[in-house]
Amino acid sequence: MNHKPAKLAAGLYFVATPIGAARDITLRGLDVLASADIIAAEDTRTARKLMEIHGVGLDGRKVVAFHDHSGDGPVNGLVQQMLQGRSVAYVSEAGTPLVADPGYELGRAAIAAAVQVYTAPGASAVLAALTVSGLPTDRFAFIGFLPAAKKQRETEIAGLRDIPMTLVFYESPKRLHQLLADLRSVLGDARQAVVCRELTKKFEEVTRGTLQEVCDAFAARTVKGEIVVLVGRAGARDVADTDVETALKEAMKTMRVKDAATAVAGALGLPRRQVYQMALKLGDTP
Repeated sequence: MNHKPAKLAAGLYFVATPIGAARDITLRGLDVLASADIIAAEDTRTARKLMEIHGVGLDGRKVVAFHDHSGDGPVNGLVQQMLQGRSVAYVSEAGTPLVADPGYELGRAAIAAAVQVYTAPGASAVLAALTVSGLPTDRFAFIGFLPAAKKQRETEIAGLRDIPMTLVFYESPKRLHQLLADLRSVLGDARQAVVCRELTKKFEEVTRGTLQEVCDAFAARTVKGEIVVLVGRAGARDVADTDVETALKEAMKTMRVKDAATAVAGALGLPRRQVYQMALKLGDTP
C-alpha cells in the first residue's frame, strides 16, 4: 500500500473480500485491514494470504478465528475489545460477511452493546451473478442454500413458486444436479434459469436457458467450484402493451404512479422499470 490509512474509530467493521480475483477488494477495504486493531476471520489463512498479496502488514496485530461455530466466548471477547476502544475488522472467507457467511451473531452482539458497526462493501456472489444473468434485477430474493433433504427442498421451492422476483440460490457442486432437477419438477420446464460457476475466477462459466435446457446441460457433467443458481420470476411472460396500459390506468385511479407501476409489474410478472416508464407516459397524457 502506498499510504498510511487513518486510524479507525472503535467499533466493528465488516469487510467484503474477493470471491475470486484478489484485485476485487476495495481500497477502503484494504485501509480497514491495514488500520484495524484486531482482524477476525472465518479462515485466518485466507485472510493472511489476501493481506500478503496486497502488502498489508500485520505489524504485531492479532488475526483471530471467528466462524458460525465459535460460540458466545469469542463473540463476547471481541465485543469487550471494542468496548475498550479497539477496532475489529471481520472478514469471511470470500464475499460479504453475513450473506450466507458468518458474522450475524457478532454484529447483533455489537449492536446490543451499543458498539458502532460499519461496513466496507465490495464483492458479493449474489450481485455478481445477478449482473451477468440477463434476468430481471429490479426485484430479487436471495434464498441461499436450500435443505439437503429432497422432501424439505421441494417444499421450500414450492413456497417460492409464485414470488414475482428473480430467485437466487447457492449450491454445492455435488448437489447441483439435484437442485436443478427439483427446480424443474416444481417450477416447470419453461422457467428461465442461469447457472453461474466460479465467478471472477479463471474458469468462470455462465449457462443460461430454460430449466429444462439448463438441466440437460449439466446432466452428464461433473462440476467443481462455487455455484450460484438463478431462476426467473414467476409469471414472466409476453403481455400486450394494451393490457399493461389498461392495468396501469386502473391502478393509477387509487395509487401514485410509482406504486401503480410496482403493483402492475408484480401482478403481470414484468420488469418494474419497463412498467414504470409506461406509467410515466400515461401520467403525462392529457
